[in-house]
Amino acid sequence: MATRRRFLQWSGAALATPVLPRLAFAQKWPARPIRAIVPFSPGSTIDIIGRIVLEPLSIALGQNIVVENRGGAGGTIGSALVARAEPDGYTILIHAAAHSAAPAAYPHAPYNTSRDFSGVAIFGTVPNVTVIAPAKGIKTIQQLVDAAKKSSMTFASAGIGSATHWAAERLQLAAGFKAVHVPFRGGPEALTEVMTGRVDFMSIGISSGLQLIRSGQLIPLAVSTLKRSTALPDVPTTIEAGYPDSDYTFWNGMLVPAKTPRAIVDRLHAEMQKVLRLPAVMEKFKPQGIEPMPLSPAEFDAMIRKEVANNLAIVKAAGLKFN
Repeated sequence: MATRRRFLQWSGAALATPVLPRLAFAQKWPARPIRAIVPFSPGSTIDIIGRIVLEPLSIALGQNIVVENRGGAGGTIGSALVARAEPDGYTILIHAAAHSAAPAAYPHAPYNTSRDFSGVAIFGTVPNVTVIAPAKGIKTIQQLVDAAKKSSMTFASAGIGSATHWAAERLQLAAGFKAVHVPFRGGPEALTEVMTGRVDFMSIGISSGLQLIRSGQLIPLAVSTLKRSTALPDVPTTIEAGYPDSDYTFWNGMLVPAKTPRAIVDRLHAEMQKVLRLPAVMEKFKPQGIEPMPLSPAEFDAMIRKEVANNLAIVKAAGLKFN
């Protein structure tokens, strides 16, 4: 019996040994500045939201967090950079719903969306709003749909596979019309083209479009959420307008390379929950209509896997073709 007890003690110690270096590493983390990759241009919705939360997070962690905008290819350029980074907690990805659309829009992307990343925390969901220039003479989403069914129209996005692209595709599929996609490198560039009337419409995160809406340079036609946005309470949802299954969840959050130590993932998650409850952060989120979406890292990963499957199904149903 004593021999068996000694064997079990030795076995337990042997099994625990590999964990000790990882725990020690995590306890020392972070010992230097952290790099945060935003795979879209400055001024995009995820860039705005990311900077709001990263400032207090850097204070909580006691290290600077340096934001790098690596836009292009619907967010896949910046994401690929993070997928290849050392999984040591010093490179994080600030991304949005475009992340789970990548396998459908970029089937040859140099990473696997589900396997090469670990979800950390969701900052919240942002209502996408379909906007158009006043000069177009269109006041409602129904008028837009009717016009698009009668003659060719164009829509702008922040890139193939971006949340702005996907929200517009969901609307078209639900409303039964087809417009020509005009992708740009980022949301601000796309909004400029819609505002001038060179491109007909766009479905953009409220965070990016609100100032132009309030200044009268863009007309909001509908939001793609299940309920109206507190930031634009007089604007109907696309479902209210009569287009079932047109809603689109535009989440924003943080991910890390898949093999990042679990202790670091858990620490980041815990600190982010504290940041999201800060009155100053909540105050900045409120006018942009950002709604909380509290998920654990495991729930975040599961949601991404489900969205990947759903987006592949949308591509098939809409008959979209991507290289």
